[in-house]
Parts: sequence; structure tokens; C-alpha cells
Amino acid sequence: MKNRTQVVKIRRVLFFIFVTLFLAQNAFAATAREIDVSVDVALERFYKEVPGSKSFAKKANAILVFPSVIKAGIGIGGEYGEGALRIGGKTVDYYNTIAASIGFQLGAQAKSIVLLFMSSDALKEFRNSEGWKAGVDGSVALIELGMGDSLDTTNFKDPIIAFVFGQKGLMYNLTLEGSKFNKLKK
Repeated sequence: MKNRTQVVKIRRVLFFIFVTLFLAQNAFAATAREIDVSVDVALERFYKEVPGSKSFAKKANAILVFPSVIKAGIGIGGEYGEGALRIGGKTVDYYNTIAASIGFQLGAQAKSIVLLFMSSDALKEFRNSEGWKAGVDGSVALIELGMGDSLDTTNFKDPIIAFVFGQKGLMYNLTLEGSKFNKLKK
């Protein structure tokens, strides 16, 4: 009986998180112009904070940028953010990312995410999907750089490469696994 009570509590908390994220999505949804301005700022920070990223990004078929993804959790967590897909420097679509998780996690964090589509096949599969999930619908190489590290484009052969940077706040649990990306109508 105790296990059943715990399962019911977990379901209630998950329901609360999903409702909160859904309401946040609708209440705080940015306009296309606001997203584009935020993406410009995030890309400037990306190029400044990650040495070698500009030449690396030039080799990408497309760049998906989420300027601010908010993640929070105590055992059970969720995250949400909006961004833009750019091809040839121009926005072609808008997306959101949403995820929920259960496990060891504590805190809250705002971060920026940049995904580089290095192959045209990976980009085509992403754009044609009805809700693409990292780790399920496509393999994403998450790059973590220490201070002073730089990128060497010859060492990466993955079709999609992700960077998480500009973390503000404290959150234990850095991953894109299970993150779902959905196309927005703006």
C-alpha cells in the first residue's frame, strides 16, 4: 500500500510540473522578433565564450539556438525554452524544448543551448519530425569545454553536436537525453 501511495504522489507531482510548463509556455511565449533578438545575443556569447566556435559553426548545415532554457527540480524536474533554427544565418523555423525527469537532481538553472546540424540528413530528419527527441530520434554529442579549451573541427564526426553554456544558477544533472523539440507557429 505504501508503494501505491508513493506512485500516486509522483504522478501528482509530474502532472503539476507538466501543467506548470504548459501554462508557462502559453503565458510567457515570446514573439518571433523577441526570439530572433535573443538568438542573436546568444550566438554572440557562444562565439565569444567558446573559442573556435565561429569557424566550427560555419561548417554546420544549420544552427538551432535556445537562448534561455529554464530547468528546475527537486527529485522531479522539468525544463522549457524557445529558440530558432537558422540556415545560412536566417531564421527558418521556431522551436521549443521541453523535458521532465525523475532522479537525483536539485536546484534551478538557466542555460543556453546551441545545436549544430553537421549533416544534411540529420537536419532533414529533424525538420520533418513531429516532435523530435534527443537520444531517441537522433544521437546528439554533448560537448563540455573547460576554461581555455577550444574546438578542433576535424575531431568531430557526429551528425548533431550540442553545446550548453552560460549556466546561471546551480543544478546537478546536465543532459539533453529525453529533451523533446517541437516546431512552433510564430
